[in-house]
Amino acid sequence: MANTSEKTNLLGMSRDQMEAFFLEQGEKAFRAVQVMKWIHQRGVTDFQSMTDISKSLRNKLEEVAEVHRPELVLEQNSDDGTSKWLIRLSDGNCIETVFIPEDDRGTLCISSQVGCALDCTFCSTARQGFNRNLSSEEIISQIWMARQHLQPDLSTDRVITNVVLMGMGEPLLNYDNVVTAMRIMLDDNAYGLSKRRVTLSTSGVVPAMDRLAKDVDVSLAVSLHAPNDALRDELVPLNRKYPIKELLAACDRYLQDKPYRSRITYEYVMLKDVNDTPEHARELARLLKNRAGKVNLIPFNPFPETRYERSSRAAIDRFREILHKAGVITVTRRTRGDDIDAACGQLAGKVKDRSRRELHFARIEQS
Repeated sequence: MANTSEKTNLLGMSRDQMEAFFLEQGEKAFRAVQVMKWIHQRGVTDFQSMTDISKSLRNKLEEVAEVHRPELVLEQNSDDGTSKWLIRLSDGNCIETVFIPEDDRGTLCISSQVGCALDCTFCSTARQGFNRNLSSEEIISQIWMARQHLQPDLSTDRVITNVVLMGMGEPLLNYDNVVTAMRIMLDDNAYGLSKRRVTLSTSGVVPAMDRLAKDVDVSLAVSLHAPNDALRDELVPLNRKYPIKELLAACDRYLQDKPYRSRITYEYVMLKDVNDTPEHARELARLLKNRAGKVNLIPFNPFPETRYERSSRAAIDRFREILHKAGVITVTRRTRGDDIDAACGQLAGKVKDRSRRELHFARIEQS
């Protein structure tokens, strides 16, 4: 992220990165843990308030470092309790972050890119075009800002219990920054989230899925949305590069030798007369038979000028029942925040589209 000074932004540093920073400053590596706790657990950004480090180090940090966050410019609250925030970045682009409260948990849905290059036809974010990747500090700042807003007294029980990378962008096309941010989420000196409570959603960037399996332990959700390649090619153009057979093989590899990764979540948006017939359900059941996974049926959330319609409740229930009878664990996602365009597939933000989709697709193979 471009800053107005040459100071180092500490907000998006993992513990290893921050330890290296302090060693470069001639300080002890343990200072990283102290500063991480102040920033992420106590929400403190003023170095002079970090009272368990020396005055001389506080002064040095003021000269060489900062904790810089994007600007929160708009909040919208749904009738169902969902909140959506519009966050302005330093270059003028805006991203969106959503908080979904439930009785037993609070889920924060965060963005990983400014826009998206994958052009899935049923997604409002894709219509905005693509500008750039978010930096690790821009990703983690969404959690930092949400905690400050939802939980001003950080000494109370945590409000945000789960984080899902299901907002704007394809996380695995911003691999390094996303992994760094997830390591901060999991670090006991930062947010201390369980690896089962951090979920990355991908459209199926197969090489990056294999890297992720080795680099960080998080839950995986896969945007499937179709039971065959012909239909998925239309809905999720990335399928032309990584078809369903390759994608499911990568999902199987992701679970290998990882007993704590119990299953993959397969996301399936329900589109009227497109992918919601009984035959589609039976085809999907055959595809996922004997696989460790569950299907999350997502009622389509409309947006302006879309050509799709939401499947009827009867069609969704029939689809789910067919999968159940075939032994596939299936749930229907409750639509939340659609009155403020905060539901799945509706996030748009404000993107300065650089119209570089073809170039971005060309780089996928190198990820």
